[in-house]
Amino acid sequence: MRHLRLASLNAASGRDVATGRIDTDRLAAAVAALGADVVAVQEVDHLLPRSGGADQTAVLARACGVTRGGSRFAATVHGTPGSPDTFRPAAATVPGEPSYGVALLSRLPVLEWRELRMSGSAARLPLVLPPGAGRRLRLVPDEPRAVLAAVVDARAPGAGGARPVSVLSTHLSFSPLRAVGQLREVRRWAADLPRPLVLLGDLNLPPGVTGRALPWRPLVAGATFPSPAPRVQLDHALADGLHGPASGRVERVGGSDHRGLVVDLQV
Repeated sequence: MRHLRLASLNAASGRDVATGRIDTDRLAAAVAALGADVVAVQEVDHLLPRSGGADQTAVLARACGVTRGGSRFAATVHGTPGSPDTFRPAAATVPGEPSYGVALLSRLPVLEWRELRMSGSAARLPLVLPPGAGRRLRLVPDEPRAVLAAVVDARAPGAGGARPVSVLSTHLSFSPLRAVGQLREVRRWAADLPRPLVLLGDLNLPPGVTGRALPWRPLVAGATFPSPAPRVQLDHALADGLHGPASGRVERVGGSDHRGLVVDLQV
């Protein structure tokens, strides 16, 4: 068996929850310090002016020692999210288009990439926005959502043959009903992915609801939001087909308004 470390973080575009300032380099250093083999990141900026035009996926990949082909970004919207005047749904990722979405980084060889796109909710919900965003309470439209899956080769050094493990990154709708529906979509879509499989991300649902919608093995228990004094677990690591030992923890990562997850397992 081989030890594998996974991590997940809603990065909030690298924005510090206390100051409202975005610092991509600080985010990258904090993620790299986790020492994970595979990292799922949500709320990632791609060439957006608010984060200095940075390709945050590429910056994180370099900091984590991820080589070419080991990272992927999936845009869910083009433009800056938060208002229909500043973004439009992304039907696909366009490399040169300023966008926002989810990412997956792997230091292990990636045998296969897959991507699922899901519609958002028609609802608008009141959200408290970070410092520096103008009006703090705003009715915000939902966005399309995406799942990135990497089938990584987790074989032990010197071992023959591949040892495929599927790792998924997603950020689900802030509408609870739609998020539950999306979880069920993920379950159907992932049915033929190799096991063991681990779904990582901000599911915007508490554990009791995720457990009923998707009865996979939870690997981390602990409140993750809001990060200074977390009261609810919105970020999850859920496994299917994992029979070996696993341990997980919640950890403050950079200045995000979510705490991150770190999972150690044997595959």
